Amino acid sequence: MQQYDQIKLRVEERVLMTDTLAENQKDQNLLPIPILESSSAEPNMHLWLTEAKKDSLAPFVGMYLTHNGVVRATPKRIVRPESSTNNASEVEEESRKVVAVDFTYDKQKLAQALQEACTWEGVYYVRAWLNEGTVPVGDSLMYILIGADIRPHAVDALTKLVETIKTKIVTETELYHLYTKGFICAF
Repeated sequence: MQQYDQIKLRVEERVLMTDTLAENQKDQNLLPIPILESSSAEPNMHLWLTEAKKDSLAPFVGMYLTHNGVVRATPKRIVRPESSTNNASEVEEESRKVVAVDFTYDKQKLAQALQEACTWEGVYYVRAWLNEGTVPVGDSLMYILIGADIRPHAVDALTKLVETIKTKIVTETELYHLYTKGFICAF
């Protein structure tokens, strides 16, 4: 019985500490500080999660959700025909395969988007890494980590942030190989 009382006391202390932290956060209007990685090397997600769980706002996080965008061989106009403006023939469409993507982004807009994400309901942690240059098929374009209080907030925040980044911040140009009559033409 004594062990049960000790465990119960520790749980009550932790709840009190978390409640006090939550009250202080509301009183001081503290917002999470987004982290934008600038390294050219791909991040280690295990390390990111370990660091996120040590953050001062980690006690409020109930879910971490990650996104890893990767270059695929299938052209965007095939997997997302609604976004296509190309009127190439179906034969040409099927014969073109992406070999890489020229990828750039506006660092200032990205920093603003990450800062805004920190203000969304239930979001307590935001971290991002974006690649740059010519990125071959299979390599990563971006990593995003969101920490939020509950699953719906994490899912909504990740979806909204990735959509903002893809539609307003990055520029992607697919590079193709065209396979015709035994020849390979890169353009």
